[in-house]
Amino acid sequence: MYNAPLVVTGADPAFRADVLRGLRARPRAIPARWLYDQRGSELFEEITLLPEYYPTRTEMQILEQAGPGLAAQIGPNHAVIEFGAGAATKTRTLLRWLKPAAWVPIDISGEFLRQSAETLGEEFPDLHIHPVEADFTHPVALPAAIAGLPRLGFFPGSTIGNLTAERAVDLLRDMRATLGLGARLLIGMDRLKSPDVLIAAYDDAQGITADFNRNLLVRINRELDGGIPVDAFRHVALWNDAAARIEMHLEAMRDVRFSVAGEEFAISTGETIHTENSHKYSPRSARFLLRAGGFIPAAEWTDDQDQFALLLAEAQETRHAP
Repeated sequence: MYNAPLVVTGADPAFRADVLRGLRARPRAIPARWLYDQRGSELFEEITLLPEYYPTRTEMQILEQAGPGLAAQIGPNHAVIEFGAGAATKTRTLLRWLKPAAWVPIDISGEFLRQSAETLGEEFPDLHIHPVEADFTHPVALPAAIAGLPRLGFFPGSTIGNLTAERAVDLLRDMRATLGLGARLLIGMDRLKSPDVLIAAYDDAQGITADFNRNLLVRINRELDGGIPVDAFRHVALWNDAAARIEMHLEAMRDVRFSVAGEEFAISTGETIHTENSHKYSPRSARFLLRAGGFIPAAEWTDDQDQFALLLAEAQETRHAP
């Protein structure tokens, strides 16, 4: 049973503010969430199918293998609240195992969200579906229709790795506020591994990730009356060992001048716009991050090569003493 969300139109003022702030900053940086407009979301789904991009297929494998254990620990008739639902590729597996009463997909890309909700509504006709078009990096008001149902947050894909440690903790606390105390969270986290494997996953031979990254500039031009010469920028992926993360940048290949939302900018050859981080976690750092965000780890599943992990944790009150 699919319930259509409210449609949001016009350029997002938060997008405008983040882009202008990021282009003024030194070094320049724009938050990764703005990579996911309709086209960006489509390109990311293509990325998940690439041979170099291991996280999606590995997490899918873990979900399939962990299904019976998840079902036993969580039980049926929950409301599954999915943060950043996208195409909901992994959601199907989770829904088959858990048999929830409702699914609440939350995504900032409204058109993509509606498409995913309609598709899953056809596949699960008895499931109550309540899409919410919103920025889940802040507390989200959940539909009144799920009041009284036990809640399971679902945050797959190691999207938490896109954030710095400070922002990741903030996001987990906002998720706890959205879900409520006593709710549980099933979250994907990518493990530390060889930089060669990581760089290949974020700079594929077909150039899909490069298109995904440059699409941010296309979006700025379209939504913010920008004049950025997209062909003057190249995609760069690098490993930052000190921060334990892959970084994506857009590097200027020549000196450029352009305007965005009426403001003028100049970027020199070799200068970059930092567009995304993907932090990688050890088992200990993953659990520490969850605790810092107000969740107590309860269970963990990983693949045979320990490349990726799914963690189940419970939202608890903040403790100020041992």
